[in-house]
Order: sequence, then C-alpha cells, then structure tokens
Amino acid sequence: MEKDIIISDFNKVFSDLITTVEGFDYMSYNQIPFDGSWTPAQVTQHIILASEGFVKVLNAEVKDAETAIDEKKSQIKAIFLDYGTKMKSPDFILPDLKEYDKERHLAKIAIIQEGIAKAINDLDLGKTCLSFELPGMGHLTRLEAIYFVTYHTERHIHQLKEIHRFQKSA
Repeated sequence: MEKDIIISDFNKVFSDLITTVEGFDYMSYNQIPFDGSWTPAQVTQHIILASEGFVKVLNAEVKDAETAIDEKKSQIKAIFLDYGTKMKSPDFILPDLKEYDKERHLAKIAIIQEGIAKAINDLDLGKTCLSFELPGMGHLTRLEAIYFVTYHTERHIHQLKEIHRFQKSA
C-alpha cells in the first residue's frame, strides 16, 4: 500500500475530527446530550487517549511481520465502522466525567496527527508492533495500528456528529 494513500486516509479523518470538534460551542461540548451518552468532550478525550497510545506503540519495539502487513485491516474496519454495534471502551482509555477545554483538545489532536503522520512517512509500516497487544487480535503491524487509529477515530466522528445533530434538534 502506498504511503501517500495511507497519509491521505489518515489526514482526511483527522481533519474531519478537527472540523467536527470545532463545530461545538463551549456549553454543548461539555453537556451530556442524553442518558447513557458521553459528552462530546468525553468522546474527544477518548479518541485522544487511544490515539496518543498508538503514537507511542508505533515508535516502540518492533519485529519483522510474519503475516501480510494489512492482514487485520479489513477486520478492524468492519468492527469500527459497524455503527449498529455498541462497544465498551477498555478502562485505560475511558474519559473522566469532567469539563474539558476544547482548545486544549484541538492542540492535542494536532500533536497526535503530526506524530502519526511522521510515523507514516519515516517508519517501516511492515514491522509488527510489540509494545501492545490488541485483545482478540494480538500484535498489529504499524500499518494496521495506523488504520486502527483511523477507523476508531472515524467511528467516534460519526458519534460526535450524531450528538451534534441531537443537540441542534433538542
């Protein structure tokens, strides 16, 4: 897979994330839209927690891949882009229920975007990341890890847009 396609896919999603987050005013950003929902700020914090972790994973210890470097990519996509399935977040990336600063979030998103873009451009995406095992999937290649971040973020952008629509109609 060409790096220019990978960087384009990734940057498109992160640009959409930035635009979506910017669309919330201060009040609605930290407001629970309906019972059982996270605030838009919590959704964004969850994306940040997950994505920051993968910036570290991409730059940590690796080994040569023993399978196709994109073997799990379609499975990851199918899981995250199935919007009809409700998922439970692992505890280590659960956002706290508190007020968050939207501008701080946007700054963190920009740092994450820069870090992952640098990894895409500078690193061998065919290596397997050893510092983190995805439950049920095991170790991911750098390519799969990048698409994990991309599809996970895309899923939550969908969630943010649904919350935004709900808040506008309420």
